[in-house]
Amino acid sequence: MSAEMTAVFVGSTVRLAAPLLLAATGELVSERAGVLNMSVEGMMLTGAFAGAVGSAATGSPTLGLLIGVLAVLPVALLQAVLSISLRANQIVTGIGINILVLGGTTLAYREIFGSRSRATIPGLDSWAPPLLRDIPVFGEQVFRQTWLLYAGLVLVALIAWALRHTALGLALHAAGAAPRAVDKSGLSVNRLRYGAVMLTGVMSALAGCFLSIGDIHTFTEGMTNGAGYLAIAAVIFGNWRVGRTVGACLLFGAATALQFQLPAMGVQVPSALLIMLPYLLALLAVGGLVGRQTAPAALTQAFVR
Repeated sequence: MSAEMTAVFVGSTVRLAAPLLLAATGELVSERAGVLNMSVEGMMLTGAFAGAVGSAATGSPTLGLLIGVLAVLPVALLQAVLSISLRANQIVTGIGINILVLGGTTLAYREIFGSRSRATIPGLDSWAPPLLRDIPVFGEQVFRQTWLLYAGLVLVALIAWALRHTALGLALHAAGAAPRAVDKSGLSVNRLRYGAVMLTGVMSALAGCFLSIGDIHTFTEGMTNGAGYLAIAAVIFGNWRVGRTVGACLLFGAATALQFQLPAMGVQVPSALLIMLPYLLALLAVGGLVGRQTAPAALTQAFVR
C-alpha cells in the first residue's frame, strides 16, 4: 500500500469512527449510570434528520446543528421517563423508539424533500490544525476534517476526565454499580440517571448531525444504518472504559473503511462480506469472544427506593 493510499485509509477510518465515538461516549455514561439506552440509533437518526432540515431551512449548518440537538432532547426524555420513572424494560422501549423514529423521519423526509430527493444541503466546513496540515501526504488526507470532529474529541476528553476525576463521575459510576449506596448518601439515583440519558441524547444528536451535515451534506432514509447499535457494541467491546471504547470505534471505523479501500487496491472481496464486517466484530464483542466483559452491576435494573 502506497503512502497516499495509507493516508486515505487512515483519514477515512477517523471520519467513519467519529460518529460512533460521539454516540458511544454518551452511551458509556448512560450505562455507567445503570441505563442501557437502546434508543441511540433513533436519537442519531433524529439528530441527522433535524440537523439536515434545519440546515436546509436556515441556510446555516451551525443553526442546523443546534436544531438537531434540540430535536433529540424530547426523544431522550421519553427514553428516560419510560426506563427510569415508569421502570419499563429498557431494551424493549429503546427498540420501540428506534422503530418509531425510523418511520417518523421517513414520512417527514418524503413530505419535505420528496420520495426520491437527494438534495444537497449546506454542510459544516472542513478544517485542519495549522501544524498538522503541513505534514507531507498525511496532512490534508488525515487531518482535514469537519470542525465538529475536533470539537467532539475535546468533548469526549472532557467527559473522560469528568468520569475519572470528579465527584459527579464517581456518583454516576456508583449509580450503576451500587445504587443503594448512592441513595443512602443523600443523592438521587434517578436524577443521576436522567442526566446520563439526556447526555446520551446530546452526544447522539451530534453524531447524527455529523453524518448528515458534517460528512455527506444530505439526508437519506435510515441513513444511520445501525450505527447506533455499533456504538452500543463499542461500549461493550471497550469493557465500559473510555480508552478502550475509543479503540473499538476506530476498529469499527477501519472495518467500514475497508469497504472502499480494498476495491481501490484491486483486492477482490465480496462486497457483502465487507459490509457485514463491522457488525461481525460487534457480534463478537457482544458475545464476549474478545475477552471477559464486566458490566455495571445494576445495568438495566430499575431503582426502587
